[in-house]
Amino acid sequence: MEVKPGYTQTDVGVFPDEWNICSLGSLCDVRDGTHESPRFFKQGVPFVTSKNIVDGQLDLENVSYISERDAAEFDKRSKVDLHDILMSMIGTIGSAVLVECEPNFCIKNVALLKPQNVDPPFLIQLINSPIFQRYLADNLDGGIQKFISLGTLRQLRVAMPDETEQRAIATALSDVDALLGALDRLIAKKRDLKQAAMQQLLTGQTRLPGFHGDWEVKILGDLFTFSGGYSASRDQLSTEGHCYLHYGDIHGSTKACVDARADYQDIPKLDIPLKRVSSNSLLKDGDVVFVDASEDDEGTSRHVVVVNKDNVPFISGLHTIAAKSKTDELAHEYRRYCFQTTAIRQQFLFYAVGTKVSGISKTNIPKLTLPVPSVPEQTAIAAVLRDMDAELALLTQRLEKTRALKQGMMQELLTGRTRLI
Repeated sequence: MEVKPGYTQTDVGVFPDEWNICSLGSLCDVRDGTHESPRFFKQGVPFVTSKNIVDGQLDLENVSYISERDAAEFDKRSKVDLHDILMSMIGTIGSAVLVECEPNFCIKNVALLKPQNVDPPFLIQLINSPIFQRYLADNLDGGIQKFISLGTLRQLRVAMPDETEQRAIATALSDVDALLGALDRLIAKKRDLKQAAMQQLLTGQTRLPGFHGDWEVKILGDLFTFSGGYSASRDQLSTEGHCYLHYGDIHGSTKACVDARADYQDIPKLDIPLKRVSSNSLLKDGDVVFVDASEDDEGTSRHVVVVNKDNVPFISGLHTIAAKSKTDELAHEYRRYCFQTTAIRQQFLFYAVGTKVSGISKTNIPKLTLPVPSVPEQTAIAAVLRDMDAELALLTQRLEKTRALKQGMMQELLTGRTRLI
């Protein structure tokens, strides 16, 4: 590929002529944390490991604690200061964070970079960029258990502009980070508002204008018939055959429904004759599918509502319980929300059995109770919550576009393809 004037092909890529190719070790003092295994306590000095550095964030809530005496010993080797950079050396290798809070913690399995000849905000942007991460991945040490050694880290070569350009690039990328942070907080706030609205509207604590009268409390056994799914392992699934709803895909989804038409390409397929599948395991429009197994309490009540206007063959699969309507007392759109209240989740937990894996059976789900308003009120409630979902979807889409924008900016600015004035 032809290199344009003013740029040079180097061993780490094409960069402007005036940029300096140097080792990471020439820019920072590169150390690591303690190699010892300390005693842990319920309180004391936080002890940060690689698991506490994820997605460019420092998690100081889910930490272990060590004594102040041990911490003082560890600090002799690896005292963390403000504006140092911490980078995971195992596990989430390369995930890094700039220390911007008062550092009162010790580290292990974490590289400690003390910037000396580089702007710290610029260096953290460079380290967290796809450019550096790909380079890092090509230079890992170890066999099955990969890691990055201090020696390798010090020798990694990077391209550096002068300090003025470093600060300009860091400022531009930090501005986008600020926008991403604002969007993250707004989405979290909107989700909390929706959750609160669901608890109010789906329990009758708050009524929409024009609706009055008492709600009936129904047991699910009066509203649905319940049946198990057709068991097939993940290895049996492919892109050929009939749509198949595996319980793992319910756990892994953030959506309240699965649409056999809109989601068709993403739904796993099972290539078997339909005559081998019970009609009770074939999913119709409006069916609700619950999981019967979960590795945590939160997942015990996981479910999706099936949208299947075209009556596509759709098999309820492994570890699922299909709920099919006995009556028309629950509007289809209302089903996307009515099983998400705290009261319903508590009932699922009450009937859940198991230790490492908990679940609920076809005989216990029918015992659960649900407050049921009139169908017109259900439709009105669902419309309010659907509008909130639409707003969240737009914000999430904007967040993803902004993330993509930052990736593009990093590719341009950190290689010098685009220069800031």
